[in-house]
Amino acid sequence: MSKIVRKLIQTAAAPKAVGPYNQAVIVDKTMYISGQIGFEPSTMEMVPGGVKAEADKVLKNMGAILSAAGISYKNVVKTTVLLQDINDFAAVNEIYATYFTSHLPARAAYQVAALPKGALVEIEAIAVLGDIQDE
Repeated sequence: MSKIVRKLIQTAAAPKAVGPYNQAVIVDKTMYISGQIGFEPSTMEMVPGGVKAEADKVLKNMGAILSAAGISYKNVVKTTVLLQDINDFAAVNEIYATYFTSHLPARAAYQVAALPKGALVEIEAIAVLGDIQDE
């Protein structure tokens, strides 16, 4: 049986894990990015300003993790958006669309009962490593 290589991704440019998990894990050519909330990495405090500010920080933090693996938003193939209030769907979409401009990943979005640290939005992602060619 062949070995599968697992690589852990950690960067100080994104919030450190607040539990027993990693910022991201790469297995073969697939990267699984843990759910990100609107933490400022330097203070580990939520950014002020509501759901749009949190969504922007979430996606910036995700970008730092992608960059630590040598890839970009273009490599993201699936996201899951968790919302404290589904009525924030349009506001989060507005911010999301500024990060995913031409290579739109598949996505699911849910309203949840609560998110860690009182967050209004959390986003997790799956990305692939390598040069992406669209058909």
